[in-house]
Amino acid sequence: MTGVESPVYEPGHGLLKGRTAVITAAAGAGIGGATARRFLEEGARVLVSDAHARRLKEYEAELAREFPGAVASVPCDVTDETQVTALFEAAVREHGRLDVVVNNAGLGGTSDLVDMSDEQWARVLDVTLNGTFRCTRAALRLLKAQGTGGVIVNNSSVVGWRAQAGQAHYAAAKAGVMALTRCAAVEAAGFGVRVNAVAPSLAMHPHLVKVTSAELLEELTAREAFGRYAEPWEVANVIVFLASGYSSYLTGEVVAVSSQHP
Repeated sequence: MTGVESPVYEPGHGLLKGRTAVITAAAGAGIGGATARRFLEEGARVLVSDAHARRLKEYEAELAREFPGAVASVPCDVTDETQVTALFEAAVREHGRLDVVVNNAGLGGTSDLVDMSDEQWARVLDVTLNGTFRCTRAALRLLKAQGTGGVIVNNSSVVGWRAQAGQAHYAAAKAGVMALTRCAAVEAAGFGVRVNAVAPSLAMHPHLVKVTSAELLEELTAREAFGRYAEPWEVANVIVFLASGYSSYLTGEVVAVSSQHP
């Protein structure tokens, strides 16, 4: 990590005490994993999900040692409607209710349009946009029937606004997540559910750093005002805010978690 000063990790303040949350793509060191940990630190009960069953079980065990009785896991491929339905049924079965959903599942890749296959395009959109749609739909059906409000936070990206070469499929998917967030928010307001999104610019973790070239990382961090990438938990902090009562008047918004300058 570069930059003159490292960020300070804030302790939990009970902002989500007593709430039950479902977090997708939450197995490990990225934004989903950091969000699960932050939610637990803020007092929530958490159901973590991921398409990678082994890594998911390992992360659940790690969290359970620190937060006994507050975490469970269900494997879920968000491209499979049957698995999505089972995930939300499990949330109610495990914890009796649902309060917060974080749609973090997404898939990237780099390919210029002239070289991009239909399969590459479709796969990124199916995981990133269609997966968010499937989970949002399932969550809204459950929250509407429950009748006690709730919050959905989607993970988008600044590339949904800003052009980046080789990222047409990912950018289109993330722009779609932004539009989906706004439309869902308008529809859900009538039954007390808020729907917002975060749009990170550059959030890295040790595993991602290992597979990112030094040249690309230098180029990307040069665009950031702080001269460094975000830690995943810095994005998770904003997700906590959007899930908490401190954002009670926000819905249909996309919050950039970014230090990028034009």
